[in-house]
Amino acid sequence: MGSNGHLAAGPTLEPRTAEFYRTALQALLASGVPILVGGAYSLERYTGIARHTKDFDIFVRPRDCRRALKALAGIGCSTDVMFSHWLGKAFHGDDFIDVIFSSGNGIAEVDDVWFKHAVDETVLGVEVKLCPAEESIWSKAFIMERERYDGADVAHLIRAVGDRLDWHRLLARFAGYWRVLLAHLTLFGFIYPTDRSQVPAWVVRELMQRLDDELDSAADGARVCRGTILSRGQYLMDTADWGYSDGRLVDGRMSRREIAHWTAAIDDG
Repeated sequence: MGSNGHLAAGPTLEPRTAEFYRTALQALLASGVPILVGGAYSLERYTGIARHTKDFDIFVRPRDCRRALKALAGIGCSTDVMFSHWLGKAFHGDDFIDVIFSSGNGIAEVDDVWFKHAVDETVLGVEVKLCPAEESIWSKAFIMERERYDGADVAHLIRAVGDRLDWHRLLARFAGYWRVLLAHLTLFGFIYPTDRSQVPAWVVRELMQRLDDELDSAADGARVCRGTILSRGQYLMDTADWGYSDGRLVDGRMSRREIAHWTAAIDDG
């Protein structure tokens, strides 16, 4: 937290960059585009962990992405929709802003519920709303790349605010992907054995019952690899060489074109 109790730039954030982010926030708010601040700033708000990252994350509904980019272009940014299923970017010299409207796997789309449960905060001196903790956990839980794993963020969020989370909403968010949530909760109990009460017992029992029910039922349908939902690169051999269908395509989260574009960008980082 900053000295005035507001979320501030980390100690390594240059004044020029902080001023750009501040100007961008003011321009977006003035444009009337509904936005949420996420990334390092929302993580700091919920967990107290302050870290400077190379970008600034703004979350919008899908229909508002181009409006947000237009507002940022108005302050001198070059803008582009980098990936049609989840991300726009605004560049200003060496600094840039991610305009996020879903997730790289197409699952965590920003909808009205994000805004309904958003949290009021002041970031870089500007009054904004932050992404809810539940939706932050939902979107981070699926990031398991070789070069990036957000499981620690999930654990830190649960440790900090687990006793205040809307667990019913979180369960609904994971829906058919409840095994991913169960995996994180199992690891949470390993990471923080004395803080297991941050996760209500009924949540774990509910998920364990689902697991038990699933173990007693026979698997059917096409051979699907859902690993591609967790990592865009580490399960390519499963779909290319081993005959598995891509979970992102089977679940209707992404089109073949979007998958191909997202895969082709792996080498670009």
